[in-house]
Amino acid sequence: MRRVLQRPFFDRPTLVVAEELIGKFLVRERDGVVTPYMLTEVEAYDGPKDKASHAFRGRTPRNAVMFGPAGVLYVYFCYGMHHMLNVTTGPEEYPAAVLIRGVQGVVGRGRLTKALGITRELDRLPATKANALWFEDRGVMPSRAIRRTGRIGVAYAGPLWSKRRYRFVWKD
Repeated sequence: MRRVLQRPFFDRPTLVVAEELIGKFLVRERDGVVTPYMLTEVEAYDGPKDKASHAFRGRTPRNAVMFGPAGVLYVYFCYGMHHMLNVTTGPEEYPAAVLIRGVQGVVGRGRLTKALGITRELDRLPATKANALWFEDRGVMPSRAIRRTGRIGVAYAGPLWSKRRYRFVWKD
């Protein structure tokens, strides 16, 4: 079973989407070659009060995509060296997204984007086949294999927000 995840999948509460993305596939097409990667690690950034979120201080040109429709790619450049891949979630005007941190065989958000050739060229595009990067459900059911932890690298947000169990990881 292969089913491309459409906007309604992403247009739900961020924590629900984040958890349900584990075991789904990020599919990349490059040079005519389609390669699926099973998602193994994600982090949720949920709304304007989330101090770890780019949207915490309000809408900016950089984060405006988070305020738009669900199922859109948010790709930004971090530390002058790595691209980071997110997908927007929830209703419009509620800034939320899920950061893609790892896929089977590739751990680390910067390594992932490098391995898949993801750059800012994909920023603000819907996650669709037409844009060569999309998400699929292929029938993997990992519900008992998901671990929730605090997020990584967001200590600046304070203990209340950095320790929230908004990171979802495939245990195996």
